[in-house]
Amino acid sequence: MKQILTLVLLYFCAAPAAAERLPVRVVKDIAYRTALPGADGKETLDLYLPQGRTGAPVIVWYYGGALQQGDKSDTTEVGAAGRFASAGIATAVVNYRLSPGVSHPAHVQDAAASFAWVKRNIASYGGDPNQVFLVGHSAGAYLLALLATDERYLAPHGLSARDIRGLVPVSAFFWVERTGVAPDRPMTVWGADAAKWADASPAHHLRAGLPPMLILYADGDEPWRQQQNEEFEREVRKAGNARVSLVRIASRTHMSILNHLKDDDDPASNNIVAFVNATSHAK
Repeated sequence: MKQILTLVLLYFCAAPAAAERLPVRVVKDIAYRTALPGADGKETLDLYLPQGRTGAPVIVWYYGGALQQGDKSDTTEVGAAGRFASAGIATAVVNYRLSPGVSHPAHVQDAAASFAWVKRNIASYGGDPNQVFLVGHSAGAYLLALLATDERYLAPHGLSARDIRGLVPVSAFFWVERTGVAPDRPMTVWGADAAKWADASPAHHLRAGLPPMLILYADGDEPWRQQQNEEFEREVRKAGNARVSLVRIASRTHMSILNHLKDDDDPASNNIVAFVNATSHAK
């Protein structure tokens, strides 16, 4: 917690007008890749932009839904994006293909393509391509963790984890092969091969030099999920990464930690805004 308090202080020092809510401009249904089989409109993203800002830090947001459901137009996603944009952070809310229409690695391939589009194009919308953060909830948080730890998915776009300024997985999972994830979910998501489950797990691709990381989870998350978040933070450190913090949000469940992100006084969204601002100002 000490590390997070430091981030908050840095943020307020750098941006004393942080409480100001900026007007937000929305640009919808931008195609970030050519449509592929099973896309059904999922190859698009929406931008939520703080009006009048240039060089703004950027969040690429990936929603949850067990990689089987969800959409960028869902109320919770719109609320979170509006909250971040009104705080001065340009936010892209990404659609990606879902199971059972596709299986792993299609979901994370779409995530990589959307991140690459943002890096190439966000300057035209007032964002800073050198300050692009990945943030997401549940299965979306899993996707961003996999992008940051396993560079095979960014490599076809000429990118690597070094192009990610920071990441915030919210109530994620990091070991696909464990109870609560692949063994207990439809085989259409990751397939039936347990060896492939391990390869699809961010925890099995840890190394030194990962981007700064803020791991958020709820005190009402399932016990297996809480354990994964706590263990993942320890393993990230063991791999040689000091720039990682773990914050347990009180009085929240797996869904309410998402539903409250739109609130100005929400501790989870405040931590995200503080982390993005502090990290983007850091040298």
